[in-house]
Amino acid sequence: MQKVKITDAVLVSKYIKGDESALEVLIKRHKQRIYSFIYSKVYDRDVAEDVFQDTFIKVIRTLKRGKYNEEGKFLPWVMRISHNLVIDYFRKNKRMPKFDNSGEFNIFSVISDNALNAEKVMVKEQVEADVRRLIEELPEDQKEVLMMRMYNDMSFKEISERTGVSINTALGRMRYALINMRKVIEKHNIVLTN
Repeated sequence: MQKVKITDAVLVSKYIKGDESALEVLIKRHKQRIYSFIYSKVYDRDVAEDVFQDTFIKVIRTLKRGKYNEEGKFLPWVMRISHNLVIDYFRKNKRMPKFDNSGEFNIFSVISDNALNAEKVMVKEQVEADVRRLIEELPEDQKEVLMMRMYNDMSFKEISERTGVSINTALGRMRYALINMRKVIEKHNIVLTN
C-alpha cells in the first residue's frame, strides 16, 4: 500500500484548525530548502538558524491570525518571508549601504565604497524593485506627484505649477500616495527599513 503525500495546502488548513502536528510536517518537508537558501545569503550557521526560526515564528503568527491566503503557494510564501528577514538581518547589522540624500535626490547614492559586496547588492536590488513595484501600483495622479517630489526634488509649489493643481491638492496627492504605498507594503509583507 502506497502512502499518499498530503499537500501543503491541506497541512496549512489542518494547522489553522488546530492540528499542531501539521506544522511539524510542513517544517520537516521544507526545512532543508529554506535553511539552504538562508545560509547561501548569510554564510553563518548560527545566523541562518536564527533567521530560519524567525521565519517560522512569522509563519505561525500569520497563520494564527488568519492572515494567510496564498492558497497552494506555501513554499514561495515562506521563502519570501525568509528573504525579507535576511534583508532585515543585513540592515540591523549595519551591513547595508549608507544613503546620502543631499543635493540631487537619489535614494541610492551610496556614500561608502562603490564596490558593493554581494549582500549589499542583494539588499539594494530588492529595495529598488520593491519601491518600483509600489510606485507602479499608485493611481496616475499620485504617482506623478511622488515622482516629481522624490526623484526630481521639486517643491510642492513647482509641482502645483507643473500639474495645474493647487498646492493643497499636490500635498493631498503626495499624502495619499504614501498612505497607499504603506497599505501595499503591509499587504505584501514588504520590508523596506528595519
